[in-house]
Amino acid sequence: MGFRMDVERFDELLTELQKNYRIYAPVLLKGKGRYSETDTIRYAEINSIKDVVFDKKSVFSPKEVILPITQTLFYFTEDNVIEPKVDEKNILIFLRSCDIHAVKRLDEIYLRNRFADSYYAALRTKVKFVLMECEKSFENCFCVSMGSNRTDEYDLFVRLEDGKVYVESKNETFDGLFKDEENAEVSPKFVLENETVVKIPENLDQRVFKSKMWDEYDERCIACGRCNFVCGTCACFTMQDIFYKDNPNAGERRRVWASCMVDGFTDMAGGHSFRKKYGERMRFKVMHKVYDFNKRFGYHMCVGCGRCDDICPEYISFANAVNKLNDAMKEVE
Repeated sequence: MGFRMDVERFDELLTELQKNYRIYAPVLLKGKGRYSETDTIRYAEINSIKDVVFDKKSVFSPKEVILPITQTLFYFTEDNVIEPKVDEKNILIFLRSCDIHAVKRLDEIYLRNRFADSYYAALRTKVKFVLMECEKSFENCFCVSMGSNRTDEYDLFVRLEDGKVYVESKNETFDGLFKDEENAEVSPKFVLENETVVKIPENLDQRVFKSKMWDEYDERCIACGRCNFVCGTCACFTMQDIFYKDNPNAGERRRVWASCMVDGFTDMAGGHSFRKKYGERMRFKVMHKVYDFNKRFGYHMCVGCGRCDDICPEYISFANAVNKLNDAMKEVE
């Protein structure tokens, strides 16, 4: 069902939705960029459709809403362990097609990978998606190559155009909210081509581990992990026990995002560590995105959002690394 309304009316409906939902979207954060006096676009709660940045790609993915950067798993004392309460409100997230596909990848890891993660599930079951369309491709995107440029797995679609808000509802939960609004034909537009094109070799296998292509990343990569942290499908975390100063026998256990690219990620008891060379870490990351995950779940982990290419301070392109696999396979054969 499609509807059309003024911005002011849509904001009134947003206020109504906020009684039961926390509503997140990409917003402009003034002065919060990685360089001094620069801005950035990240996910935050909104109160108006005018808060949403439709024409630029967010630096971070919406992953941080349902998989927080730092998440308390439980509080402990000498005698008790208590899990934190989960917010009663549901979650409504504005996101693009590639990011909806990225959440599907997280679901595979956290819900269908042997055992369901209860902490992830507690938030994930509350989530509904508001699709944002991409009329044209952003820089470094290669979603078409990864098949994530289109989706029909959304609850609402919202377009802001010429002072009017167009809404498509695919979830009967919201039908009552819009029943008095003007009917309109509404459907999203999807990107059909990207400037960046990625081709994954059909014969890709573990022989590519021996290729010399990984050696260049020993010098170029600085192991900062930014590529992992902005990625919508990276799911790794580490654990931290926080002890309170006023009572060293009480505290909390947190899980915190981790990165396969940074020092210490593979440290083991006894001082052993894997993949000390940065090229080896790059190899692990690339192959996990376009080989290992596919072998287990039947499709590629990477969705082609291009955020890793956007954020890298050394201008390392993940898309180029994947394309180099074609020559690398010829090399090892």
